[in-house]
Amino acid sequence: MVYPNESTAEARTELANRLFFRLYQCANMLHKTGSRAVEAEGLTTQQWAVLGALSREKAEAGMSIGDLAKYLMVSRQNLSGLIGRMERDGHVAIAPDGQDRRSRVVTMTKSGRHVWHALALPKIRAYYEEILGDFSVNDLTHMLHYMLKMLENMQRLDEAWMGAGEEEDGAA
Repeated sequence: MVYPNESTAEARTELANRLFFRLYQCANMLHKTGSRAVEAEGLTTQQWAVLGALSREKAEAGMSIGDLAKYLMVSRQNLSGLIGRMERDGHVAIAPDGQDRRSRVVTMTKSGRHVWHALALPKIRAYYEEILGDFSVNDLTHMLHYMLKMLENMQRLDEAWMGAGEEEDGAA
């Protein structure tokens, strides 16, 4: 992919363009194919992410909407609409926080736990195997390492921009 006649800066820019475009494509295909994997349960990839976040032992007592938004790296506005639909469908419950009455806590309902553990997780595991089956554990470890490194750099840049007064864009 890198051609010896190109300058280092040009080669890095070309590789970065390809990498970010492929990342964009992967995100779109994750949404498309991941949603198909769990559509019979009435879930989307966004709802899958919320249930996954709430299913963690650390979140057993629920999470505030603000903490959940930070964890998922989405805006509170986008998360509020999503949580509202999930509450309507019986997957989550929203209640005032016992510590801070202004804050609301999201918990997974009994029905949501059933959908997550009994119905969605087996399909999610099959989806993972279909997508990652030909990757070695070493491949997965390296990919995760580099994606985390990229994510940390993006978070650092986001914090710098937010510190400079730029508003959150509301992307989910």
